[in-house]
Amino acid sequence: QVQLVESGGGLVQAGGSLRLSCAVSGRTFSTRAMGWFRQAPGKEREFVAAITWSGDSTYLNAVKGRFTISADNAKSTVYLQMNSLKPEDTAVYYCAAGRSKSDWRFDYDYWGQGTQVTVSS
Repeated sequence: QVQLVESGGGLVQAGGSLRLSCAVSGRTFSTRAMGWFRQAPGKEREFVAAITWSGDSTYLNAVKGRFTISADNAKSTVYLQMNSLKPEDTAVYYCAAGRSKSDWRFDYDYWGQGTQVTVSS
């Protein structure tokens, strides 16, 4: 089993920044990649970014240049630095651990509980 605990969400004004953290514990060797997804009210869960433990990353086009995903192997923690936030970034953000660096939610086997990010205009 793998446990994921997110932190760092909150309320921020448009143009502001937040950094989300995801602490990974348990059978971490069974995971090959980590991802961030988000879900806004009434919408499907959406891929945001993913990274392998070796540092290879990929992003949703809408966040490229604004968000940066990174992984600290020593701390078993994955981060999502979010800059230039927009109201449309408002959602619950979920950390996920999976078998590949994928934008498909079903490639991820473990999920955190989610952290709310609210961007006011």
